[in-house]
Amino acid sequence: MNVAMLSYHTCPLAILGGKDTGGMNVYVRDLTQELGREGVHVDVFTRSQDEHVPHVLHDLGYGNRVVHIPAGPETPVQKSDLVTHLPQFVDGIKMFAKEKDLRYDLIHSHYWLSGLAAESLQQDWHIPFVHMFHTLGEMKNRIAQSESEKEGPYRIDGERRVLAVANRIIAATLAEKAQLEWLYQTDSNIITVVPPGVDTTHFYPIPADEAKSFIGLPQNERMILFVGRIEPLKGVDTIIRAMSTLRLSNVSSSHPVHLAIIGGDPNANPEQMNEEMVRLQNLCHDLGMDRIVVFLGKRGQDTLPYYYSAAEVLVMPSHYESFGLVALEAMACGTPVVASQVGGLAFLVQDGITGFSVPDQDPEVLAEKLMEILGDSIKREQMGRNAAAYARHYSWPIIASQIKKVYGEISRGEMSILNGKNIL
Repeated sequence: MNVAMLSYHTCPLAILGGKDTGGMNVYVRDLTQELGREGVHVDVFTRSQDEHVPHVLHDLGYGNRVVHIPAGPETPVQKSDLVTHLPQFVDGIKMFAKEKDLRYDLIHSHYWLSGLAAESLQQDWHIPFVHMFHTLGEMKNRIAQSESEKEGPYRIDGERRVLAVANRIIAATLAEKAQLEWLYQTDSNIITVVPPGVDTTHFYPIPADEAKSFIGLPQNERMILFVGRIEPLKGVDTIIRAMSTLRLSNVSSSHPVHLAIIGGDPNANPEQMNEEMVRLQNLCHDLGMDRIVVFLGKRGQDTLPYYYSAAEVLVMPSHYESFGLVALEAMACGTPVVASQVGGLAFLVQDGITGFSVPDQDPEVLAEKLMEILGDSIKREQMGRNAAAYARHYSWPIIASQIKKVYGEISRGEMSILNGKNIL
């Protein structure tokens, strides 16, 4: 089977923690690798953002490629401007397939922009396409705290267009399936729930002393960890305020506790720094937390297992998460997770078993749960063991087999007649 995987706006090989890099990058990369292990050929098409990076890379192994298609300037551009370059992106994919004499059996697109590209390719190639949104514009707008955080009509209209033409939609959780049905009036028959997976050969418990030694954390210090993009919906300010409360407790009397934040660029020039990073750094200063909160910037996937394993707990105080892959990675490393009870996190974190679920934007309750974990080593260790065992149910061989089943269904024509059309 040959699959054309579309990740238009972000490359699966990009370093995590940047403006447009996160769980989707990891998902596309790891799914492609696992499909390769199982004999499925995948070409991942993404927009070229650096003319110095080779247009074709084999970093994913098994003959599977990442193909950087020039579409507009080969530099990062605003998402709102990416729509104008979609026709060039589609033409570049067609040209690559023609030059390589390739015929794909189906398309798997990620994020709404890729879905629009998939529609054009579907019409030309006469093959079905599977789509995964990863995040939904309607949900982001519902939790936005300012007009600047809201997605424009262009995205909502684009998502609705993709839903009207896709042959199958993969939702990460039952919550996302319900959101698609409720907010977008999507036919439930075209939605299949398949959660993201985790690479348990990469993310597994590392002895804490070895992990601390690797990242340079003194053995007598304890670390609370956040990993993710630095943007308002991630709720990083909630952790910082919780840490301010935690500082007044006695949990750090014998062993110092600090918060490590992985993501963004904390050392950028003021005129280039992310607005949310500026706000968070100012908040730390105002609360007198400069020595307790450490902004580490971006970190590669190869080092993340050490950070997860060295941490006492991972915190995800997001206002919205379609799934929460970072939480799953930390759990696979035997680290408890304290997360907002929103979206996919409400399904992933088992309250009181693998960590704690807390209300969104409530630093006081978050601080209470952190104190409970930090103050009870036996409970923390048991939660960590539970988390690692639970995460193994999401290993990529298990998840990829479910994705392959979806591929098989639509390639055999079981989903060929949808929305009043027959594309096969």
